[in-house]
Amino acid sequence: MEGNRYMLDTNTASYIIKGEPVAIREHLLNVPMASLCISAITQAELLRGVAKKPEAKHLAMAVKEFLLRVEILPWDSDAADAYAILRTACESEGKSLGAMDMLIAAHSVATGTVLVTNDKAFYHVAHHLSLDDWTKAARL
Repeated sequence: MEGNRYMLDTNTASYIIKGEPVAIREHLLNVPMASLCISAITQAELLRGVAKKPEAKHLAMAVKEFLLRVEILPWDSDAADAYAILRTACESEGKSLGAMDMLIAAHSVATGTVLVTNDKAFYHVAHHLSLDDWTKAARL
C-alpha cells in the first residue's frame, strides 16, 4: 500500500463517513491521510446525498467533516482527456459505466491513483484502471 495515492469512490467515501465496514477502518490505519483523495465528482455525489435528506443533520455534519479532511481533486482538462479515451475504449469493448462512475474512473486514470471501490461495475473495466477493494480485510 505504501507509496500509492488512493482515490476513494463515492461508495468507499460513504463507508468511511458511516464508519462501516470495519475492514475499511483497518485499511485507513495503514495509509497516510495525505495519500487519500476524492474526485470533485464524488464530492458532488456526497453533497447530493445530503441534499436529498435535509432532515439528516448528523449526515450533513459527517459529510462536511469528511470533505474538510480529504483532498478534493478538481475536474480538469487532463481528466477530460482521460474520459474521452477511457469511454471510447470501453464502448469499443462493449462495456460501459454509469455517467458519474465513468467520470470518476477517468479522473483516477488521469491522476494515476488507485481507485478504491467495491462497486463491481468498475471491475468490468478493470484492465483500464488500478483498483483496490478496502471492504475486504487488509493484507498486512
